[in-house]
Amino acid sequence: MKKIIATTNAPAAIGPYSQAIDCGSFLVTSGQVPFDPKTGEFVPGGIQEQTRQVFRNIKAIVEAAGLTNVVARQLHLQTPPTDLTEWKGVVSRIATRSKTCTIALVGKYVKLHDAYLSVMESLYHAGFENDSQVDIKWVESEDLIDQDACKEVFADVDGIIVPGGFGDRGIEGMIQAAQYARENQIPYFGICLGMQIMVMEFARGVLGYADANSSEFTPDGAHNVIALMADQQGNIPKGGTMRLGKYPCTVLPGTKMAECYGQSEIWERHRHRYEFNNDYRQEMQDAGLVISGTSPDGRLVETVELPGRDFHLGAQFHPEFKSRPNRAHPLFKGFIAAALKFKKGKMGH
Repeated sequence: MKKIIATTNAPAAIGPYSQAIDCGSFLVTSGQVPFDPKTGEFVPGGIQEQTRQVFRNIKAIVEAAGLTNVVARQLHLQTPPTDLTEWKGVVSRIATRSKTCTIALVGKYVKLHDAYLSVMESLYHAGFENDSQVDIKWVESEDLIDQDACKEVFADVDGIIVPGGFGDRGIEGMIQAAQYARENQIPYFGICLGMQIMVMEFARGVLGYADANSSEFTPDGAHNVIALMADQQGNIPKGGTMRLGKYPCTVLPGTKMAECYGQSEIWERHRHRYEFNNDYRQEMQDAGLVISGTSPDGRLVETVELPGRDFHLGAQFHPEFKSRPNRAHPLFKGFIAAALKFKKGKMGH
């Protein structure tokens, strides 16, 4: 038996047809346009906002049809009542955001945005919890040849993030980006390779080691502040030197890490091979670099940060792997909060 579906939460049909027809074993919906059902007008904005409105309209129609009941009926599933209060709250926050900020994502794979999908989504999640839309400016690191290039590229951004990666292509441009962030007080977030970039830049710009690098890129370098640990040396198959999976991290009190997490010990996921070189640990700390997170035995440096900044932090682990739409990762949340504060300062408010 066919059933006509109608809801006021989607644009009304304007011809001799219905919003949808429930045919029993399947649902047929009418085509949708980006009308706001409350106003009867096209939504303002470009293709992105119009596409979102189309999907909101479709969602309203299939909800009115009880699509989950159709699926459950066909698959003979029991469907106990569900509590969608939390998710409705998330949707409401997304729909009512009042702020915007622009984050420069500096990488070597930016022509393929999906290479950074987890980072993208984590930035968006953090925006949800900061009442903000997050616009990503994709920056090819190889284009950042000097500080003048950085000044031009980063003129309109409120924060800089450098995610993970492998290989030496684009590394110098990432270091230029980290330098520009440090010298211009722009919120900076380095993840995995991005944390190592922050350390290399600090060694060059603050300690004065112009050739500071990683043994991944310069195996015989004189000042490799990122290197393999002693127990990774020797004739070990390459996969055996990779640190994979979830590991604990002890958080130093009074740091940005402690502020973001509110805990003294955390667990985060890793996927990397090279580590902070402890031969330079004391020298860097004496020069002002704060080691805010370590392995419980203190041997491995997990996070570094600059004091007195709203957010200038590098994490060896991958926080993007644990972010969720209804539970933004605390580091991403703190980073976006700092970016919004930076933007407000630029605007003179």
